[in-house]
Amino acid sequence: MFEYSPADELLIEEKWRELEEACRKAKVCRREDDWQFIKRAFFLAKEAHKGVRRRSGEPYVIHPIEVALIAVREIGLGKKSIVAALLHDVVEDTEYTLEDISRIFTPKIASMVDGLTKMSGVFNADSSEQAEYFRKVLLTLSDDVRVIIIKIADRLHNMRTLGAMPHHKQIKITSETIYLFVPLAHRLGLHAIKSELENLCMMYRFPEEYEEIKRKIDETETERQAYIEKFMKPIREVLDRNKFQYEMTARVKSIYSIWNKMRRKQIPFEEVYDLFAIRIVFKTLPFPSEKTQCWQIYSCVTDIYKPHPDRLRDWISMPKSNGYEALHSTVMGPDGIWVEVQVRTERMDDIAERGFAAHWKYKHQSIAQEEDGLDKWLRKVRDALNSPTESAHEFLDNFKLSLYKSDIVVFTPKGEAHSMPYGATVLDFAYEIHSKIGNHAIGAKVNHRIQPVTARLNSGDQVEIITAESAKPKPEWLDIVITSKARQTIQDYLKGERIDNIEYGLQHLEESLAEHNVTLNGRVLRKLMAAYECRNKDELYSKIGAGIISLENLEQLLKENSSRKILKFWKLLLPGSEDQEDGDLDIDDEATTLDDTAAEQPQDGEPHFEMASCCEPIPGDRVVGYRDPQSGHIIVHKSSCDTLIKLAAQYGDRIIKEQDMKWSQQKAVSYLASVEIYGIDRPSIILDLTKVITADFSINMRAISVQSHDGIFEGTISLYVQDIVSLNLLLDNIRKIKGIERVKRLINE
Repeated sequence: MFEYSPADELLIEEKWRELEEACRKAKVCRREDDWQFIKRAFFLAKEAHKGVRRRSGEPYVIHPIEVALIAVREIGLGKKSIVAALLHDVVEDTEYTLEDISRIFTPKIASMVDGLTKMSGVFNADSSEQAEYFRKVLLTLSDDVRVIIIKIADRLHNMRTLGAMPHHKQIKITSETIYLFVPLAHRLGLHAIKSELENLCMMYRFPEEYEEIKRKIDETETERQAYIEKFMKPIREVLDRNKFQYEMTARVKSIYSIWNKMRRKQIPFEEVYDLFAIRIVFKTLPFPSEKTQCWQIYSCVTDIYKPHPDRLRDWISMPKSNGYEALHSTVMGPDGIWVEVQVRTERMDDIAERGFAAHWKYKHQSIAQEEDGLDKWLRKVRDALNSPTESAHEFLDNFKLSLYKSDIVVFTPKGEAHSMPYGATVLDFAYEIHSKIGNHAIGAKVNHRIQPVTARLNSGDQVEIITAESAKPKPEWLDIVITSKARQTIQDYLKGERIDNIEYGLQHLEESLAEHNVTLNGRVLRKLMAAYECRNKDELYSKIGAGIISLENLEQLLKENSSRKILKFWKLLLPGSEDQEDGDLDIDDEATTLDDTAAEQPQDGEPHFEMASCCEPIPGDRVVGYRDPQSGHIIVHKSSCDTLIKLAAQYGDRIIKEQDMKWSQQKAVSYLASVEIYGIDRPSIILDLTKVITADFSINMRAISVQSHDGIFEGTISLYVQDIVSLNLLLDNIRKIKGIERVKRLINE
């Protein structure tokens, strides 16, 4: 505990004046009562957090003020949101209660603060505190979306001050941010915040790559600005001549976006040609319509530069599901360089940058109150949240499916448009129409052609779902669908079916045992579970009820002396429980797995490592470990692996940081790597390729698949390498083979 120093008081006063000025500019306070309402929240937060400093050393109250500043200045939220932002840590960290907040302010403010308060208490050992916390915060969507937005503002300020945290905390927080908060910011239309969060995550996770790209952007600044001016000059002349009131700027692609493209396509910085985009934001006239004026400016641009025929995006006629509206076109600029041009009104630009708050501001100014894309998404989310799954992780994964980035538009036979995520299947669309239609779907007519439920849809498809009363959801359907609504509905159906199967299976088993004068008890159950390889009694009953397990050989199984088999199985499941021979079992699916690593661990006490199959790391790759709670083994992932991001977000305490993971220099072990090749076909090119791999480098190939068509060949090779150095050397030599145009390592991230 400490008393505020004069310097502390001065810092707090400066930040408070900054917030005051921001509120005045945003016209948040229309009356003196509004301002007093915010002041009261500030003084309470200052008093409540007195004597507490952040890890950075500054008084803690600076944090809620900064969150409130982001809420009003960068997002455009109102009075209640500012108050909730100022108080968001009061209940969690101080002696004040929600009742106090409700009494001093309003029940609505107390409800918002409650949604922003972290979870506390004891959690299931197989669950994650962070997943439970996410679940609570997301559930507030069904009540007030502003809570989520304030939480994003809170996360943004935490990310801005992340440098004061230790490295393992940085991994956990950045993983949470990329996994959930970035997609949420995107979905709520907070483009500027989304980009900053991505850049900050990269800065802390991959500082070397971040600085390298930043340096190269700075180095090419002069050349790039000269080209931009050359490109803009004729457009300005035309727009000025037509008396448009506009602002034309060039936006450089974010460092994270550049890095992500380099990583995804495995290309150097120099081959990223779309480093910037030209944005034209104009002030609309009373007549004609916004849409018409956008097309007029587009016409002015394309009169000067020829457009790419396949790169026109009209998000005005049909806005994105997060409310985004604009015209995007790629045109051929000087020197044969493709340049993207974006055309927006001031209203569209405000919504694009500030998202939800701006969306609602303009919506309330309008006479039309029809439901738009963002409204529909919020309604869907609320519907899904009304029946959450039992598992916080399952709930979180299902919710995340709704945070898709790319949209397609699919039509019903009557011409009704439905926005779907990119990659959606016929089955997803069936559930989008209605749960009952999804449950009985057997296929569809896509553009009047019969397609299976697994078929992926494209934008503009017209889809008529074909159903059958006998059809019903199967477990395999969970691998087909990608939308949260479809997944949730299928899971609910399967769960209900499993309960029915368990009840019927138990009844059937008891009746079958009674025919042999045998009573169902723990000893019998253990024998049957071992014989039928079931992990617990519910699985046994369910499989019997579903007809997967037949009891025709029940009498023979009961007579068999399978004590050794049973004992082995029992030890694998419940060590130290031999006393429970008699009596019924109560074996839980998730809580009964034995940490049976002693026999599998190396004798010298070193941990047992496994290479993650999702990203296939090899020596030399930057890696992070995840301690699997089931086996105790350390699963090794590449630092950039998407699966690792999910694990670190939900199980931050099980992550072994990069600094503690070292590749051994002593063990001559081969690791599997996959390589993609592409080039111009010629006789003996495969022979030359295999010669370099096997003869020159003595590398064993696991598999090779090559296809040739129209003089072009492409394929993949799986091979065993010792480390990243030998792999890169091999790739360099393959590139020298005549006819090889491109070779790169396949990354499953």
